[in-house]
Amino acid sequence: MKNTWNKVLNAAAKRPNSIQVLSSIAAIIFGLLFGLIVMLIVNPADAFPGFFTILTGPLQAGMRSFGNMFYRATPIILTGLSVAFAFRTGLFNIGATGQFTIAAYVAVYIGVHWGFLGPFHWLVAILFAMVAGGIWGAIPGILKAYRNVHEVVSSIMLNYVAMYLMILMVKRTVFYTEHGRSLSIQGSAELPKWGLQYIFPGSSINIGIFLAVIIVAIAHVILNKTVFGYELQSVGFNKDAAKYAGMNEKRNIILSMAISGAIAGAGGAIYFLVGGRYLHINAVLMNEGFTGIAVALLGLSAPIGVLLAGIFYGFLELGGLFLQGYDFTPEIIDIIIAVIIYFSALSLFMKRYVAQYIKRKTNQDVDVAEGADLT
Repeated sequence: MKNTWNKVLNAAAKRPNSIQVLSSIAAIIFGLLFGLIVMLIVNPADAFPGFFTILTGPLQAGMRSFGNMFYRATPIILTGLSVAFAFRTGLFNIGATGQFTIAAYVAVYIGVHWGFLGPFHWLVAILFAMVAGGIWGAIPGILKAYRNVHEVVSSIMLNYVAMYLMILMVKRTVFYTEHGRSLSIQGSAELPKWGLQYIFPGSSINIGIFLAVIIVAIAHVILNKTVFGYELQSVGFNKDAAKYAGMNEKRNIILSMAISGAIAGAGGAIYFLVGGRYLHINAVLMNEGFTGIAVALLGLSAPIGVLLAGIFYGFLELGGLFLQGYDFTPEIIDIIIAVIIYFSALSLFMKRYVAQYIKRKTNQDVDVAEGADLT
């Protein structure tokens, strides 16, 4: 057993990123176990069947469940990617909720009024929503670049500004008075399914998941394969050093936040450009942006990791709906996700302390080997 553990540690030492991957897996396991403990306390008789339903329930309804899983995961993937993109460039975009909200209003407004666009209706709605989200994201970037206002403070405040601005604009431009919500978007503004309804019959899936995958791929290429992405990350790592190297640190900060906001904006558009979904005038922040923070942490701020974490979140959320067959509420999934978020901090612990342990263990082995040679 000891030799096996040493092999794992040595392998992790050679690949430092594997430490973070293992910590994310550990966070998921601990979160699920904590959820099981809560279920045992609340309803011991149904705890294990309910827990099994969380893990396998979405698989029992066939392709329909897979379609709904992708449908639920899509906006979370994009808000998670928005937060992760900012993380990778040294910024903390906690304003994804506001960017999501502003973009959602723009998409709904265009979806209601711009029917003249015909088959391009939904596409134009998404593009304009991304522009709106990018502008909203650029505001804290500008404040950070030129006035050194911390983006956490400014983006949190802008979340509330976006919420109340959305309520005001909905009432003035797209309000359905009798139902206290926005008007229905036109059919041409709804995201097409492009045959997915036959692959996942009975589900709500649309091409949003394809758009999310494309955006994830673009973000991956920008961050890992381009000079532009290298400059963005360099400014985030050390602004002064980047400036000394000739990079425009102010421009890169603004562009980073703008791109992050545009990604969140895509999530807001995709979330609301479906039939039967409306903007309500309740003064409540939308949860998708904050959930994106959890997905970004669980995905290690890597675009591909965020994609997988978002799909996992959709899987868990769908499993929570199947729990209604037992004496549990779907909120048990929120508890599990919250615990996973807290345990995601293990990535920092394992990266720092486990790496130190590996280094110390390696030095001890070297000392023992040198002592053996002397004897």
